[in-house]
Amino acid sequence: MKPAIFMDRDGTLSHEVGYVNHLSRFRLYPYAVDAVRLINRSGFLAVVVTNQAGVARGYFPESLVHEVHGALRDAMDKGGARLDGLYVCLHHPSAGEPPYRADCDCRKPRPGLLRRAEAELGVDLRRSWMVGDRRNDLEVAWNAGARAALVRSGYGLGELTYHAPAWPRHAPDNHAARAHAHRTPCPRPSHPR
Repeated sequence: MKPAIFMDRDGTLSHEVGYVNHLSRFRLYPYAVDAVRLINRSGFLAVVVTNQAGVARGYFPESLVHEVHGALRDAMDKGGARLDGLYVCLHHPSAGEPPYRADCDCRKPRPGLLRRAEAELGVDLRRSWMVGDRRNDLEVAWNAGARAALVRSGYGLGELTYHAPAWPRHAPDNHAARAHAHRTPCPRPSHPR
């Protein structure tokens, strides 16, 4: 079994724009490909887990989620990075119509997506991390027995500044500032962009 770095999509790998209801609204952060490539080199699996309830709410079709994820994979491929898994929850417990209106186990913070990756990819959840910009990203990690890191992109800085003091578990296991202070320099890519 291998550990994984689970990553949220919007606000962590890509700009948080609300609902990505058109492909033109999906924009990766400039460091996203490099970050995934470093995960690939580290021996961890690189896995995206994302809630996309806009499908259940009728804001966009499921086909758009697949189109956006195709663009995400293409960008990773072009930059020499690899996503080992990409798991999505399209459900909402009270909005929309079946099959998307569902009280499922895969909507973060429930651990269903991480458990699927555990079963399908052989992930060791106890040695894994979830990286995200929202409290539910931290909670999904803790609910699955993994550790959690909060980034300051997307909603992360606001979550840390205004909401974290009131959380029952007051702090993530790590956040971007602490991780940055202890990081080793990133190797420069050897290929042109």
